[in-house]
Amino acid sequence: MNGKIVIIGGGVAAVNAIKGIREHDKTSSIHLVQNESFYPYYRLRLTKSIFDKVNIDTLILQNKEWYGDNHVTLYLGREAVSIDTKAQEVTLDNGVKLDYTSLLLANGASNFVPTIEGIHKENVYSIRYLTDIVDIRSHASDKNSVLCIGGGVQNLEAAWAMCSQGKKVTIAEFMDRLMPRQLDVKGSELLKKAVEDCGANILLGTEITKLRGDDKVSGAQTKDGQHVECDMVIYSVGVRANIGLYKDTPIKVNRGVIVDDHMRTSEANIYAAGDVAEFGKYSGLWTIAMGQGRIAGQNIGGSDVSFTGVVPVTNMNAFNLSVFSIGDIDENSFTHTLVESSEEEKTYKRIFIKDNIIVGAIIIGESKDSNIIKKFIDKQTLFKDIDFSNISVEEFITHLRSIK
Repeated sequence: MNGKIVIIGGGVAAVNAIKGIREHDKTSSIHLVQNESFYPYYRLRLTKSIFDKVNIDTLILQNKEWYGDNHVTLYLGREAVSIDTKAQEVTLDNGVKLDYTSLLLANGASNFVPTIEGIHKENVYSIRYLTDIVDIRSHASDKNSVLCIGGGVQNLEAAWAMCSQGKKVTIAEFMDRLMPRQLDVKGSELLKKAVEDCGANILLGTEITKLRGDDKVSGAQTKDGQHVECDMVIYSVGVRANIGLYKDTPIKVNRGVIVDDHMRTSEANIYAAGDVAEFGKYSGLWTIAMGQGRIAGQNIGGSDVSFTGVVPVTNMNAFNLSVFSIGDIDENSFTHTLVESSEEEKTYKRIFIKDNIIVGAIIIGESKDSNIIKKFIDKQTLFKDIDFSNISVEEFITHLRSIK
């Protein structure tokens, strides 16, 4: 092939798309438009290192030479402002026009801004970009009380970073427990205890409706009138796909850009992958973006492959606790479940079995068994000779390790 491939977005979907393209197409030119001034980097690490020295070279997905080696032209700090699908042309914010033979939409999502009175006051933050971390760190030294709105992984990691700096931390979560999509009731209880043991206050089933203060935030109010002390707020309450660029084009959108199992959009030679794409049950997950990016790239490069899904995985190390969750942990859909816990060692393991196949697992307190469980979930191995009503977690994991 000898085409011109334009990629809008510089996240993990885009990088994996380049890998997929180069598996089949060594000659087409690739042009990547990234609206940040940095090379594509690991966003997942942002909340894991809020107060560490920021070195972009330790965060980037690929070293800078990799892009040259793969004949990728980068447009850093540039924004795509329009797409002409008939002319097959993308216009950038500096007036540069990029024609294409294939186009990949991989510009991700943005953090949802909740409808809270005062959400745009000073010292209110949401973490999506490297510059957000730099901004928070530069303003955090004289802050005493931090309110984290949202009890998902990102905000829990941010809350842990603030606790580690001696801040008084309050976590306000709208749901009735922490991480309900990744943990069962027992797992959420263990996590809650670990958070509280580190000095953070948790408000479950709580909706923040107002941030007080003049220009700067000085407190918050809940829907039931409770006052929450804070002089800094960090919110994380979900994401929304960045589809604004495509609304005036023939590209079909709904919550995201609608794609088929080849990551093709409604328009010829245009694909989408990652958080901006709408396909299947899950979104907003790193592993999903990686898988979709690779499939989109392979098909752009001339292959014919389908995206069949990726098992969702969550890893978190915060509040002196490791948390691992994978796959389907719906307590109403399994046929067998294996459970083992130790309050003394602060460990909890639960494996979900459906029709003699491992479909999900929760491991809290240690991580040594995570990879072996993930391996067999990914493979969808059928364990037809095991009596799951008469085997312990440790016996089952020992059996998994014995399989070649």
